[in-house]
Amino acid sequence: MSKVIYYLFYGLSLLPLRVLYAVADFEYLLIYHVFRYRRGVVRRNLTGSFPEKSMEEIRHIERGFYHWFADYFFEAVKLLSISDEELRRRFRIIGSDEVEQCFREGQDVAAILGHYCNWEWLSCVGIDLPPERMTGLIYHPLRNKSFDNLFRAIRSHEANAVPIPKKDILRYLVDYKRRGLMSIFGYISDQAPKWENIHLWLPFLNHEATPVFTGSERIMRKMNDAVFYVEMSRPRRGYYTATYKLITRRPNDMPPHAIIARFFEMLEQTIRREPRYYLWTHNRWKRTKEEFDRRFEVIDGKVRKKS
Repeated sequence: MSKVIYYLFYGLSLLPLRVLYAVADFEYLLIYHVFRYRRGVVRRNLTGSFPEKSMEEIRHIERGFYHWFADYFFEAVKLLSISDEELRRRFRIIGSDEVEQCFREGQDVAAILGHYCNWEWLSCVGIDLPPERMTGLIYHPLRNKSFDNLFRAIRSHEANAVPIPKKDILRYLVDYKRRGLMSIFGYISDQAPKWENIHLWLPFLNHEATPVFTGSERIMRKMNDAVFYVEMSRPRRGYYTATYKLITRRPNDMPPHAIIARFFEMLEQTIRREPRYYLWTHNRWKRTKEEFDRRFEVIDGKVRKKS
């Protein structure tokens, strides 16, 4: 079944992007107007994040989001067959020289990013680095094995790009360091953690307390990585720009949680400039600080249910 799905989508990826976008336009009509996919979640997230905007403005962002969301999947599938020449024409990367400077000075790099624009295209940042540099693409395996294999293939467009399940991060980092391979690992760090993984609450998009993961920061400190925020933008349909923005080259000199807090500040600035490209279908604020305090307590750094 995995092979059937792969070849089906590989064949789809051979179509020009202009044809895939025509299909995406039809998909938009289905998911927004017919099936109304997560419309309630998206509307709630948008009105909660932008209380200053009128309902007309909210609906405008909402429609723009669903148009982009339909594009996202077909743009990701295109990575199965896109040529390096076309990719370089459509995907501009700014700041690779600063990343390479870290490598030349013997320091590995952590790239921290959010679900903004097409994060699948960020699996191709290695195209702008020397071929001996390794790119670790940290992901959460999908429950459906066939689609998990499909997205692993999508994220392996570059020869030095390795999709890595999040539970195996340290094993890969230590192995690369032992073998003398310089690496850049990408951490998508704006997911909503489960109750037992909530160790920090931060203000984000007009919500005073947003639960966030802190594991990525702990790894960055442990490995003494240079930390960059990767800001994505979409100048026009079918074209993306990724810009490396340095947060720190000395992670252990920063106060606890300062790296992840700075990331969320920078991500919010990005989202507010062009909100339609954020993943609004995710029910990000379903867990509240009030419920956490009522049901859980933290003992010796571990979250436990109250008896």
